Amino acid sequence: MSDIKELQGVALEVQQEYAELNRKKGHREWTAKDYALGLMGDMGSLMKLITAKDNLRKIEDVDARLAHELADCLWSLLILARKYNVDLEKEFHKTMNEIQVRIREVKV
Repeated sequence: MSDIKELQGVALEVQQEYAELNRKKGHREWTAKDYALGLMGDMGSLMKLITAKDNLRKIEDVDARLAHELADCLWSLLILARKYNVDLEKEFHKTMNEIQVRIREVKV
């Protein structure tokens, strides 16, 4: 299993390949805003796939497409974290810990 830093390294390699492809096509390199907009589009596609998994719509190859879309979303998050110098692994653990503390403090 890969750790998040290894995944981020792969994500950055793909990002660099996209940047080179865009240069060759005469397009500018994507900004953080472009990656965020791409993530929003991917999230919309993800929601359609989730509704298909919940049998509310029919989409062919839903399992493969769902896995692909989740990976696309993760790629965008990894790139955005890098662009904004966020240690995603550290922040994930910190945030989950904070949530667990809040949950445990709830009086039932």
